[in-house]
Amino acid sequence: MSSRILIIEDETTIAQLERDYFELNGFQVDLCHTGNEGLPLAINGDYSLIIVDLQLPGMDGFELCSQIRQVKEVPILIVSAKKEEIDKIRAFNLGADDYITKPFSPSELVARAKAHLTRYERLTARQPQPSNAEIHIRGLVIDKVSRRVYVRNQEVIFTTREFNLLEFLATHPNRVFNKNELFERIWGMDSSGDIATVTVHIRKLREKIEVDPSNPQYIETVWGAGYRFTV
Repeated sequence: MSSRILIIEDETTIAQLERDYFELNGFQVDLCHTGNEGLPLAINGDYSLIIVDLQLPGMDGFELCSQIRQVKEVPILIVSAKKEEIDKIRAFNLGADDYITKPFSPSELVARAKAHLTRYERLTARQPQPSNAEIHIRGLVIDKVSRRVYVRNQEVIFTTREFNLLEFLATHPNRVFNKNELFERIWGMDSSGDIATVTVHIRKLREKIEVDPSNPQYIETVWGAGYRFTV
């Protein structure tokens, strides 16, 4: 079966262009033009990927992305004319997986969508579990089988990407990884995305597992080099 995607874009010409290119590549596509229309579709529909414009009438793309991410883990791609770095950071903070600025190459958009879909399907596929299915580090427990995390005996909820990043770092303790390495390992697309999302996800991990996120004891910053999970 082909993947089904939802495009939420208020500019009709752009929305139709995106739909045409995705349909040429074998996708099933649904279109809507406002955030208020797109939210129930995104939450209740069986979509493999969602494309969101930021400057939507009514509910804007930032709020839409936040609402979707609260209940869905499917990849969310932002396509927007807003080029400022602060807008990209905000979108990643709210759960976006990628950010593409207008004008854009429709072929690149399709390529990025395929990369996200492949990565998401691989990360969520059931695989044989190793015998060392739990990681225990100073009050932090990472259950790799159930994909649950406990911090000082309290379960803390993580998104798919947050869990994958935490598990990777904890499985490679005391080793420094730069942002590009982490982006390639977790997102798996080399330069096809924005490595700013690594910084956003590291901050989210610290907020969830550290007693004092401003003085981290688990995930340390090695200035000029990257990040290290310390045991």
